[in-house]
Amino acid sequence: MSSRDGQSSAPSTRNVAGVKLDPRGRVLACDAGTLELRHGDRVVVDDGRDAEVGVVAVPSAARPADGPLPRILRRADARDLDRVAAAERRASEARAFARERASAQGLPIKVFRVDFQRGGRAVCYFASEARVDFRELVRELAARTHARIEMRQVGVRDEAKIVGGIGSCGRELCCSTFLPKFAPVSIKMAKHQNLAMSPTRVSGQCGRLKCCLVYEDASYVEAAAALPKVGKRIGTPDGIGRVGDLDILRGRVRVYFDGQPPKTFAAEDLQPAPAPPTPTPPAQR
Repeated sequence: MSSRDGQSSAPSTRNVAGVKLDPRGRVLACDAGTLELRHGDRVVVDDGRDAEVGVVAVPSAARPADGPLPRILRRADARDLDRVAAAERRASEARAFARERASAQGLPIKVFRVDFQRGGRAVCYFASEARVDFRELVRELAARTHARIEMRQVGVRDEAKIVGGIGSCGRELCCSTFLPKFAPVSIKMAKHQNLAMSPTRVSGQCGRLKCCLVYEDASYVEAAAALPKVGKRIGTPDGIGRVGDLDILRGRVRVYFDGQPPKTFAAEDLQPAPAPPTPTPPAQR
C-alpha cells in the first residue's frame, strides 16, 4: 500500500503468534490480540469460516504484519479439548473401518488417515502401487460415517509427512515438523558428503533419499572445491603421492605413496605435483 507522498508504508506491528491447526501442517501467522501465548498453548483460531483448535508453535510477540490474519479468539477450554478428542476418536474409528473393509474387499491399498472437514466431507488418504476400483469402499464408508467421502491417493513422501515418525537422527521427521514442501534430492548429494551408499544410511522413513541431504550439500561442494581431486598426483612434505581420500569438513587429505604407508595432511600443506618426466623413446638402430 502506498502513502500519499508516494512512499510505500511499512507494515503495522501486531501481537502475532504462529499456530499449527494440524500437528503435521504448516505454521499460520495469527493475530493474538492481547494474549501472551507460549509454545504448546492450545488456542481457538477463527480463520473466517470456522473456529478451530490449534497449538502455538511460535510464541506471541510484536511483529510486522501486513493484511488480514486469522484471529486467535481465546485459549482453548475443556469443552474445546473434548470436541477435539471426539473428532480424533471419530477419525480413528473411520480409519479402522476403512482398513477392515479394504482388506475384506481385497483392495491393495493402505489407508493411513481419515480427516473430517467442513461441509460434511471426509477425506480418506491412502497409498497404493496400482489403480484401484474403490467405489464399493466409498459407499460403505459413506453409510458408516454419514459423510461425503473423498479418496485421495498420495506418494510415499506425503505418506511419511502425514503419518509422522522419528528419523534415524532421533528427531521428528523434517517433513512432519517444518518443511513446507519437498525439495529435489539426488544421489549425487550423498556422494558429495562421502556417505556410504547403503539404503539404511541415505534413505528416510519413506524409503526415498533423506530430505536432510539437501541442507549441507552446498557447503560440502564449496569446501570440496578447495581440495585436490581423488586420484590426482600431489606434492607433500614427504614426497609425491596420489590423493586417496578426502575429509572435506576438516580440510584433510589422505595421500598414498609408492612403497610406504599412506599419510594424512592438511590441505594447506599440499601443492600441485610437477608433471612426471616424459619417457625417452628408445634410439633407433
